[in-house]
Parts: sequence; structure tokens; C-alpha cells
Amino acid sequence: MSQSRSNQKDAYALILEAIDSGIYKPGDRLVESDLAERFGVSRTPIREALQRLETQSLLERDGRSLIVASLDHNQMAELYVVRRELEGLAAQLAARHATEEEIKVLKEMVESDDKLIGDPAALSKANRRFHEQIHLASHNRYLVQQLDLVHRTMALMATTSLAAEGRSEIAQSEHKGIVDAISRRDEAAAGEALKEHISIAFMTRLKQDASGRG
Repeated sequence: MSQSRSNQKDAYALILEAIDSGIYKPGDRLVESDLAERFGVSRTPIREALQRLETQSLLERDGRSLIVASLDHNQMAELYVVRRELEGLAAQLAARHATEEEIKVLKEMVESDDKLIGDPAALSKANRRFHEQIHLASHNRYLVQQLDLVHRTMALMATTSLAAEGRSEIAQSEHKGIVDAISRRDEAAAGEALKEHISIAFMTRLKQDASGRG
């Protein structure tokens, strides 16, 4: 890989991580010179990374400026519909294809993540790692690519549903049920468990939004 391509990839990953971690939130303006200074990358790869993020609808135009995109109610609902189906398929395929080692890792992740209950930010990152592990365990590269795009778009939501009171404990219990179904090689149960998990997360987020409006 050329140095230019490497810098472009690094700039893209750095900006994406900053959005994902909440450093840049929906509505925040991204300026080439500021980003170049923050990340220690020249402006050319920063510009290319911003163009790529705009193409992926993670950034949007506000006049001549680029800002972090935000999702309206309909976009959020559409995203969750797609996520529910794709995640369910990933769990089904994981129940079919996951190696014993991958299943063991999933069990260890759930056990480890229990210690993060009470810290929504840390648990949110761990939650993403857990779901990504299921995606990989599906052993379907095209599904992994689509889910990666979905999860990148999830970063446009300013809050995590895991911040809702009691949601962390319930989500962890749901994760255990998903892994149990995968370990039993029960494809139907694994798929339904994960789809239900996403549905509950969506309902939790809807309640959060309704409370915010109130």
C-alpha cells in the first residue's frame, strides 16, 4: 500500500473513531485544518477521508461546511429495521459456522462485560465488540461488510440505549441468551434472540427520545 493510501486510511479511521466515541457529535462542523492539526495528518488525506464519509452519509453539507450527520425519527426506524434483520441472520449463521474457540470467546466477553454495568460509555464500546464478534463468527464476509456500515451509521446517534435505567443489566442477560443459543447450534433460537434484543434496544431508544422531547 502506498504512503498516500495508508494516510488516507488512517485519516478516515481517526475521524470515524472520533465520531464513534462522541468527540464529534451530530451537528458538529468538521474543518480540514483543525482535523489535520488534531490528528497530525496532512490536509490531503483529511480531505479525501471527509469526502468518503460524506459519500457514506456520515457527514452532510451545511452550506459550504461539512457537519456530522444526524438521523431523524424515520431514518432511525429504517436503520433499526435493517439492523434487526441483518443481526438476526448473523446470529443464525454463527450458530451454524462458529468454531468452538469463537463461542468460547463470546462467552468470555459476556462474562467480562458484566463488570462494566453502571458505566454506559464503556459498556457501549464492549457491546459493539460483542456484536462484531458475532458478525465475524457468521463467516460471511458480505454480511460483515453490510453490518459494518450499519454500525458506523449507529455512531450518528448522540446517546446509547444502554444509558437508560436498568437497560445494561437486561442487555447483558439478552447477550447471554444469544450466546447460549449459538453454543447449542440452535440457529432459529439464536436469530430470534438477537432480533428481539435489537427490538428492545430500539424501543428503549424511542422512550429516551420521547423523554427528551418532554
